[in-house]
Amino acid sequence: MSLLDSLGSLLGGNQSEGAGSLVSVAGQLIQQAGGVQGLADKLQQHGLGDAVQSWIGTGTNQAISGDELNQVLQKTGLDSVVNNAAGKLGVDPGQLIGQLAQVLPHAVDHATPDGEVPAGGAGGFDLSMLGGLAEKLLAAKTA
Repeated sequence: MSLLDSLGSLLGGNQSEGAGSLVSVAGQLIQQAGGVQGLADKLQQHGLGDAVQSWIGTGTNQAISGDELNQVLQKTGLDSVVNNAAGKLGVDPGQLIGQLAQVLPHAVDHATPDGEVPAGGAGGFDLSMLGGLAEKLLAAKTA
C-alpha cells in the first residue's frame, strides 16, 4: 500500500483530503518547532542531523522511521502537536507519526527549494510555504 493509499484509509477520506491533512500537520509541527531551522536544530540535537540536512539540501532525502521521529518529538515536547492533530482527525497518534515520518522530509524539502533554510529567523515559517505539496505528492503517486 502506498503512502497516499494508507493516508486515505488512515484518515477515512479520499487521498487528496488525507494528503492535505497530513501536510497541514507537518506544517504545524515545523511551525511549533520554530520554523525549518528550529526543527533542524531539534532533529540534529537528537541524532537525526544527517537526515534533516539531506531534506534541506538539493540531493535525495534520507528517510527516517516513525520510531525515530517519535523519540525526537517526545524529547522536545512536540509530541503534543501530533497528539492534538490525531485527536482532531480521529486517528491513532502512532499511525500519524508513521505517516509524518514519510511526509516531513518532503515538507522540509519543499520549504527549502534552494537547498537553504529560508531567512526570517525562528518564527519565519509560514504554512503557506507548503502550498501545493499535497498536490505534488498526489502527482508523484500517479506518475
